[in-house]
Amino acid sequence: MYELDEKKYLYLLAVIPVLALIFLANLYWKRKKQREFGDLEMVKRLSPEKSTFKSTLKFVVVMLGLASVILGLVNPKIGTKTETVKREGIDIVFAMDVSKSMLAEDVAPSRLEKSKQLVSQLINQLAGDRIGIVAYAGSAFPVLPITTDYAASKMFLQSMNTDIVSSQGTALDEAIRLSASYFDKDDKSTSKMIILVSDGEDHGEGAGEAAEEAKKQGIKIITIGVGTEKGGPIPLKENGRPMGFKRDRNDEVVITKLYPENLKAIAKNSKGYVLGNNTAQVLDYVKKALDNIERTEFESEEFTDYNSQFQWFLGFGLLLLVADVFLLEKKTAWIRKMNLFNEKE
Repeated sequence: MYELDEKKYLYLLAVIPVLALIFLANLYWKRKKQREFGDLEMVKRLSPEKSTFKSTLKFVVVMLGLASVILGLVNPKIGTKTETVKREGIDIVFAMDVSKSMLAEDVAPSRLEKSKQLVSQLINQLAGDRIGIVAYAGSAFPVLPITTDYAASKMFLQSMNTDIVSSQGTALDEAIRLSASYFDKDDKSTSKMIILVSDGEDHGEGAGEAAEEAKKQGIKIITIGVGTEKGGPIPLKENGRPMGFKRDRNDEVVITKLYPENLKAIAKNSKGYVLGNNTAQVLDYVKKALDNIERTEFESEEFTDYNSQFQWFLGFGLLLLVADVFLLEKKTAWIRKMNLFNEKE
């Protein structure tokens, strides 16, 4: 198993084909000028010590040396052994509301951005837990399956927006059911939790029933409300420019509000509800809830003891570059005596 420590330097390898094209173009130009000067055989007789092969060899050596130095900068690492790593944790699915109402800015910078910040901070304080992400509006959409890759989860989290789910509205029941499907129903030993982040608007039916079904499967639910009960308008933007606010059929500006009752109803028989406008309060609430849940011991094989290999590439590259200094473009005497290329008449 291997990994590349500094992948950004791989782009430097694009220099090599560019230099190769320049070398070939220069070689073609020299041949053309030699033909203009006179017969090629006569030109060769005028410079008998000049070796075309040696100039090509020098270029190849320099390119190999340059490629080796670049690979040294990339710093390939090789995993020398595997070991079984044991860790304790629970399975958590974050259900994120991405309906248009989450664009409201009654919570800075917006409800959706605030939700992303909350989930990102929650992920930061996890250790050993497996996580997944679900997005929902009028329907639910799987964003990231259960994983221990926190970096990937944050990347997917930041890419979420109100356009990833085509059907608009807010269907809390579908969000709960899809989140519950992430868990292994046959695994009774692993603790499971859904953390649902929303403004509480619900245009569907059956959220309470879905929560009860989740409870029967041993799934605990925390709901986080983002928004204010006073509410705010839903801004409309085009290419990042404000284009006014969403209006109803009567041309009145739509005011979207936080509906904590819906969220409290979903979590009333589980781990409860917390207002998400204060990040520290949310982190403390979720931490206490997780501390009171039994954690399962997971086992996984991982490559360890990754050893850097950059020194071999740098050493080989520098050796080739130094060797190029001692490679002259004139023909080597002992090779000429062997007459490998039938140069003697």
